[in-house]
Amino acid sequence: MKKYILIALSVLMLAGCSEDRSRILKVYNWADYIDESLIDEFEVWYKEQTGEDVEVVYQTFDINETMLSKIELGHEDYDLACPSDYIIERMLSNDLLLPIDTDFGDTPNYIDNVAPYIKEELFTQIAGNGKNANDYAVGYMWGTTGLLYNTNYVSDEEVKSWDVLRNQDYAGKILIKDAFRDVYTSLLISFNTDAIDKGEKNLQTIGFDASPESIAIVEEYLNSFKDNVAGWEADFGKDQMTKELAWLNLSWSGDAQWAMDEAAEIGVELEYAIPETGSTVWFDGWVIPKYARNIKAASYFINFMCKPENAVRNMDVIGYVSTIGGDEVLEAMTDEESYEPIDVSYFFGPEADSVCVSPVMYPDNKVMSRCGMMHDSGTEELLKMWSRVKGDSASVWTYTLICLVFAGLIVAVIVKYAKKRYRRKRYAKKRRKRA
Repeated sequence: MKKYILIALSVLMLAGCSEDRSRILKVYNWADYIDESLIDEFEVWYKEQTGEDVEVVYQTFDINETMLSKIELGHEDYDLACPSDYIIERMLSNDLLLPIDTDFGDTPNYIDNVAPYIKEELFTQIAGNGKNANDYAVGYMWGTTGLLYNTNYVSDEEVKSWDVLRNQDYAGKILIKDAFRDVYTSLLISFNTDAIDKGEKNLQTIGFDASPESIAIVEEYLNSFKDNVAGWEADFGKDQMTKELAWLNLSWSGDAQWAMDEAAEIGVELEYAIPETGSTVWFDGWVIPKYARNIKAASYFINFMCKPENAVRNMDVIGYVSTIGGDEVLEAMTDEESYEPIDVSYFFGPEADSVCVSPVMYPDNKVMSRCGMMHDSGTEELLKMWSRVKGDSASVWTYTLICLVFAGLIVAVIVKYAKKRYRRKRYAKKRRKRA
């Protein structure tokens, strides 16, 4: 990544002296959210497809709002960004996105490989002032929100309910993802399971509910276990779980898969579950912001990332699940030795009603039927609620974790890229075994 930061700085200085951006592609993505070798490969591939040179300026952000502020307020000329679902919704409503060009001439349109579940089930739920989200965004990664847990301390039965977070036996051993909308919507869906089953409420639209009554219900529930919480984390939770410094983590499925893989290498058994009463399904997608200056290269970059082989490589490196479906991806992800058959026909089609894939990456159809989307609603009031819950919950456990995180930061930086190289080698070995 250091290489791309240096490139970004040098290109930005040159850009100040020239208005020609046809050979520069500015990409703005989440940190650690791509197989970095694909960036160089795209530059070569783009030359092969178009006969034109392009240099990628790759920059990263840590939260959606930072990315959005730079584009909406700063009018930054990023050609590509990768926001989350509710931010795509906001950008559409505020006319901050340009349509994606899917005419690639003689180059195949790999964007068609995005699973129908993403395009037809999730993207159509985005409220964008009547605009079709599929014209303005292409899915990149998707997943769920659930519970990562250490099986030595937490039972499979307990994580069937969110109430496991209220268990006093786990005080100081619980981490919560510092993502107010994810947590709020997951709990709100859970509290309304009966109403959804009776048809009184709609799973697809419940994420729009930011009424004072609903916020109060979720806030009361959060307050009932906040003294158990050791920390509200943005990224360090998966690392703490692998080290057994925490036993239970309200987490995203991608972080959970990464932690489970890393923990298994050192003999720690972690599992991931979505409570039976429901949770959230989310996605991140590629968009071309309003102030982009190289729309052609941006569209080609999206197309390149949608190639099945690139999708599989990305999944292996970052641990999250690509929105790309199809037989090639299904074959790569099937592992009959490690997993029991489950129904993932909603994602891969009717023939995939009994296949051996990771239930963390591709939950069973019955589990997904309980998961709803977040929406861009009630941001200010939800933030106030979140601040109230977190405001006086700091404890000795919190400060201990902070110290441990800083102590481990240097070590993490040293081993980070070594781990990535190891994961690539492990993936290559796994593919050879399957072949």
